[in-house]
Amino acid sequence: MPDVQFLGHACVRIRGRDGIIVCDPYSRAIGLDPGRPTAHIVTVSHDHPDHNNVAGVRPMRERLFVINGPGEYEVGGVLITGVRTYHDKVKGAERGLNTVYSIHLDDVVFCHLGDLGHELSQAQIEEIGSVDVLFIPVGGGETITPAEACSVIAQLEPRIVVPIHFATPQLSFEYDLAPLERFIHEMGLKDVTPEEKLTVTAANLPAEGEETRVIVLRAINE
Repeated sequence: MPDVQFLGHACVRIRGRDGIIVCDPYSRAIGLDPGRPTAHIVTVSHDHPDHNNVAGVRPMRERLFVINGPGEYEVGGVLITGVRTYHDKVKGAERGLNTVYSIHLDDVVFCHLGDLGHELSQAQIEEIGSVDVLFIPVGGGETITPAEACSVIAQLEPRIVVPIHFATPQLSFEYDLAPLERFIHEMGLKDVTPEEKLTVTAANLPAEGEETRVIVLRAINE
């Protein structure tokens, strides 16, 4: 029965029977404090300090298994596929590369988009495959805008969406991010109440054909 905590910015911690994964840990220099989360596995979407602070994660075993690029990985029963994408709309010419991760844990498929900067190609959609829980950047800036995030959701058709990478008062960035409310408006939602964590199983996911459920998670440092 995996559960998900939002550690702020684009960082999430997924804990399941077969392992614990931290995605895109960040440096405290961005103005937030993620604590010192523990994990077996860390995924890094791209080499920027707000996504690549592997040293800030405590290993559950002798060392962390760090994944920082495309490929197929199997670690203690956790299957992870990294898919090459880009941080911009010109195949990385402006901001470089990005890796999307599809994480198979306890019969649930999680997908972390990192700092995706474009809508997906058909080949990328097929490589990512089916998605149960999607972590998607929604604040624009150096990644997709709220409207583009809605388009990517329509491309992947996840059962559950968890927005990440949006404006918060503590963030100290050179570029502006849109507030979460803008994405909520784009999705046509009202009265979304943040939750402390998400616990999900294959049995409690929305059924195929049901409307995608948006879950806003409260960051542990709020």
